[in-house]
Amino acid sequence: MIMSQTRLYFLSSGVLESEKHYFTLNRGQGEAFTVPVPFFFVEHDGARVLLDTGNSIKVCANPREHWGSAVDAYYPRMGPSDYVVNQLAALGCAPEAVTHIVLSHLHLDHAGGIKSFPGARLVVQQREYDWAFSEANTQHGAYIQADLTGIAARQWLCIDGEFDLFGDGSVCAFPTPGHTPGHQSFLIRLASGKRFVLTGDACYTTENLEEDIPPGLVWDAETSRASMQAIRRIARENGAEVIVGHDPVAWGAWRHAPAFYS
Repeated sequence: MIMSQTRLYFLSSGVLESEKHYFTLNRGQGEAFTVPVPFFFVEHDGARVLLDTGNSIKVCANPREHWGSAVDAYYPRMGPSDYVVNQLAALGCAPEAVTHIVLSHLHLDHAGGIKSFPGARLVVQQREYDWAFSEANTQHGAYIQADLTGIAARQWLCIDGEFDLFGDGSVCAFPTPGHTPGHQSFLIRLASGKRFVLTGDACYTTENLEEDIPPGLVWDAETSRASMQAIRRIARENGAEVIVGHDPVAWGAWRHAPAFYS
C-alpha cells in the first residue's frame, strides 16, 4: 500500500560547466554544455529520504582543491545556498531528521553531501560500494575519497539487486549498471497515481534514453544500453514519467522545490 503522506521534491546542487561529449558518448566534442546537478527529497510517513545529495559544500570555495583534475571536465558552479543541507533547511528539515540516503552511485556530484548526515542510513548497491574503494577502479577521479571515508560502518546498508525501502512500493531502487558497475535508479509511486523513474546517471539526457547513446563517462557501454532498455520497460509497465540525470532542457520542465509532487 502506498501512503498518502508521500511527497517528492526536485532539487539541484548548482550546475556543472562541461562539454557535451562527456554526456553523450562520441557526440558533441568541444560543444559547451551546462547541466543541472539534481537530487531528490522524499517525505514518507515520518521518514525523510534523500535520493543522492549533490555536490560537497567544499566546491563552493575551491573546486579544484576538492575535486582535483575532475574540474577540467566538469566545473561546478555552486553557492552555499545550493548545498543539500541549506536546501533542506529551506524546507524545514534539519540534517538529523534525514533517516535514509539512497544513492544512485558514489560519484562526486551525487555523494558529495553524505557526511553531513551522520544519523542517516546510506543505501547503496554492494557492487558500487566495492568499486568506489577498489584499486581496479578505472574512474578514480569521479570518486572523492574525502567525501566517502570516515563514515561509521553502521551507516552503510549495501544491497544486492532490487530494493523496496519501505516495503510498500513507494520508494524502490533497481540496478542499472553501465555508467558504473553498481549504479541504481529509482521508481517512485505516489498516492495520486503519479509514477516517476529517476534514472540518475544511467541516462544523462533524453538523447541518451531515446537513442541508446551511453553516457560519455561509462564503465561499460553495452551494459549501459541494456540498463536504458530496462528503464524504458519499467517506465512503460508502471506508466511512469522518466526523469533523466543531467538534461538542462528536460530539467526545466519539472516542478522544483519548495513545490512538490504527491
